[in-house]
Amino acid sequence: MTTMKRFGFTAAALLLAAIPASLTGQSAEDRAGVERAALDYLEGFYEGDPAKIRRGVHPDVLKFGFAIRNGAYQRVPMSFDQMLAFADNVRESGQFPDDDAPKEVELLDVLDQTAVAKVYAWWGSDYLSMAKYDGAWKIVQVLWQSPPPN
Repeated sequence: MTTMKRFGFTAAALLLAAIPASLTGQSAEDRAGVERAALDYLEGFYEGDPAKIRRGVHPDVLKFGFAIRNGAYQRVPMSFDQMLAFADNVRESGQFPDDDAPKEVELLDVLDQTAVAKVYAWWGSDYLSMAKYDGAWKIVQVLWQSPPPN
């Protein structure tokens, strides 16, 4: 084997070894499932659709965040039932966000059983921890905050 071929094989092996395990564990199907769960979460709130919340969020979800109230951050928890009630209230009140409201999903890490995504919404940014249950991706933890003061 020539020196150039040996160098090429060595370089290829080093490149493959440098690929993070999180990337090699991802499948297109899992990435799509994680993105769909994140969008169900956002759209459930935006559209007032509790069915989307149920589809994308696990009933045992732990959600809390930090909203600015009276000039200071305050911790704001929200249970699964409160999420459903919020979605119902949006639908019943007709107070939907503007068409140009942020609705973006950023996949941070997707493995075969767990994943993390970040979503940007009209209320701020949320970090979503997910797990796969019987083949379906569900949000199990949410940490969010309202936009920082200017």
